[in-house]
Amino acid sequence: MTTSPAKPGLHSRNKNLTGYDLPALVKVAPALHKYIITTQAGTASIDFANPAAVKALNRAILALNYGVCGWEIPAGYLCPPIPGRADYIHHTADLLATCNKKLVPTGAGVRVLDVGVGANCVYPLIGHAEYGWHFLGVDIDQAALNNASLILGKNPAFATAIELRHQTVWDNIFTGLLRSGENFELSICNPPFHNTPDDVIAVSQRKWNKLGKAGAPRGANQPRLNFGGGGTELWCNGGERAFVIRMIEQSINIPKRVMWFTSLVSSADHLVHIEAALKKAKVVESRITPMAQGQKQSRFVAWTFCANGEREKWRKARWSSDPARFGGAQAVPGEPV
Repeated sequence: MTTSPAKPGLHSRNKNLTGYDLPALVKVAPALHKYIITTQAGTASIDFANPAAVKALNRAILALNYGVCGWEIPAGYLCPPIPGRADYIHHTADLLATCNKKLVPTGAGVRVLDVGVGANCVYPLIGHAEYGWHFLGVDIDQAALNNASLILGKNPAFATAIELRHQTVWDNIFTGLLRSGENFELSICNPPFHNTPDDVIAVSQRKWNKLGKAGAPRGANQPRLNFGGGGTELWCNGGERAFVIRMIEQSINIPKRVMWFTSLVSSADHLVHIEAALKKAKVVESRITPMAQGQKQSRFVAWTFCANGEREKWRKARWSSDPARFGGAQAVPGEPV
């Protein structure tokens, strides 16, 4: 058994940059072993068409690379690819570094708001393990929050750094969410991409076909997303574009409560509409950062209402850098100090 090949395009600090170390992963999570297969190229991998295999791989990665014990999610909930989620955390860390003399700020002084934390809670788990950041994870799905709470209950070191909160109003993202005195360096979000449940099924069928399952008999082998997910995790009225635009519109009401608002944007076609919304919101600055994992191309959009002077005051008041502990003090080339 060997290390699974690397996926090009991952962030330089991504712990899976050189591929999956399958022997090490099996050592910390022996249940993964039964899902190991040999590809036509003769390399070890797992069957990514099998949701149970993907979940077992995630559990092993979180245990080996981030010290997370007993990670589990209920059937039907999103089981996200960990390397891609880690990349978002690392790239937003670089964004904060542009306000901190090119050093990633670490520790409890950095507070991050995770919009749609989900049952998996992976962004707070990775962000705290990598940089010591503290998180507020928010979701409208109470059952998802309940499972995230169970994960934290098995990991006391993370539980002290991660708070969970229920957003009770469907159309609200930031509205009515924050409490008096709460401020965040960063907000992150993986918005629901699809417009309707039928869109989710269509995408599932395409993925099924790419995995060589076209023509499978009806019944147990019907198309399904190998990473799971349903309901609020995968679709909302208007899809990704409407969700991000609503986020921008609501951020206008808390302009100085969050230094950098960010969101993943899966479809490049949505950027022109998002950029128009940012212009209408009169943000001080916005950025689009490309990301890639293998052939998959993505990006995240970031915007701020804080001018450079305000960001500097924020940095002096709240931030520290501890590269020995978190490995975060890495220069970000090409960015202004």
